[in-house]
Amino acid sequence: MKKAALHNLGCKVNAYETEAMQEMLENAGYEIVPFKEGADVYVINTCTVTNMADRKSRQMLHRAKKMNPDAIVVAAGCYVQAQAESGKVDESIDIVIGNNRKQDLIAALQAYEKDHLEEDLIDINQTQEYENLHLTRTGEHTRAYIKVQDGCNQFCSYCIIPYARGRVRSRDKNDVVEEVNGLAQRGYKEVVLTGIHLSSYGIDFAEDKKEDLLSLIQAVNEIPGIERIRLGSLEPRIITEEFTRAISEMPKFCPHFHLSLQSGCDETLKRMNRRYTSGEYAEKCDLLRKYFPNPALTTDVIVGFPSETEEEFQASKAFVEHMHFYETHIFKYSKREGTKAAVMENQVPEEIKTRRSNEMIALGKQHRCEYEESFDQKEAEVLVEERIHYEGKEVQVGHTKEYIKIAIQSERNLLNHVIKVQIGHQNQIIH
Repeated sequence: MKKAALHNLGCKVNAYETEAMQEMLENAGYEIVPFKEGADVYVINTCTVTNMADRKSRQMLHRAKKMNPDAIVVAAGCYVQAQAESGKVDESIDIVIGNNRKQDLIAALQAYEKDHLEEDLIDINQTQEYENLHLTRTGEHTRAYIKVQDGCNQFCSYCIIPYARGRVRSRDKNDVVEEVNGLAQRGYKEVVLTGIHLSSYGIDFAEDKKEDLLSLIQAVNEIPGIERIRLGSLEPRIITEEFTRAISEMPKFCPHFHLSLQSGCDETLKRMNRRYTSGEYAEKCDLLRKYFPNPALTTDVIVGFPSETEEEFQASKAFVEHMHFYETHIFKYSKREGTKAAVMENQVPEEIKTRRSNEMIALGKQHRCEYEESFDQKEAEVLVEERIHYEGKEVQVGHTKEYIKIAIQSERNLLNHVIKVQIGHQNQIIH
């Protein structure tokens, strides 16, 4: 039996695709082994979101070839798709499988083993087809990430992803429901709907088959066995009165929203081509807080974007302080070749980006602690996911609907059960 090893880089969409490719290999008779020496096939699902991601992708490809020079090394995904040429983009690669071609993995391996034929990259910016991938199980035992959308039409000035993933393509609602049904029957209690630009789900459908993210959530909400629904990263425009009211009426829906911000300064947002103002963003957060009591709002912020002055940074920081997010993920701007921002004037020096990043991180830590403290002695529902050793004891660990991690001390086996606990001494918040 041939052995295959897989390694994933990047986002939850990549993780879903990697698990789907693993199932393909298993169904084709491959034994899945750890990403170490001894595999006959190495599949690396690459990422290109930053220059660092490119470097990590190359490093993993080189590591695979070094571990077994005779193995077939497959480079899949965004890094290879973003390259301007087809065929080999690196001497370590035997087979290139770009985006929308991962479903062809087994055929590509067979063709290579027979005649050393390589895959060609499709023009991802012209395809309108949603790639048919499917999962019957995931690496986690209680929560399943479900890819429902691919591609992006936004073209933020710092982002390479539209060039690597192509235009918006949405998955058929019935296909999503079928997959989630199967996972529910296997005991999964929670699903996370995810995509490259999740808020755009359905905009590419014909008028007679019109769906949107809300109608998809409503369909998943009807599936027996699923007790929780979460969403991946959202854009502010999706948060309307109608949308927010509708999801707030679903008991399964988790009040945990990752709403991309990137900057709290309007001038910086314009240069980023983000298509909203800080005031419009704040209105969306107010809507969420109107319909959900104490929802978990998380976000991303870039510091040191080209031409960001000290005044602009302070405006962004003041906005973040005002919004009081549960978690704020801070990124120092990193020049990404092939984007408009990479050639903008007034690139910010690294030492200034580092100082601004440290300030934002400290503020984010303070907000996280304050948000978690607001749940002390409160009752919460926890989906118990695993056993770990924590502070010298074996505890069972899970997450609240707000995605706060809780360690529970109990003699009963609570795994894969949703239970009510009082957060406090016996049931501690952990990081």
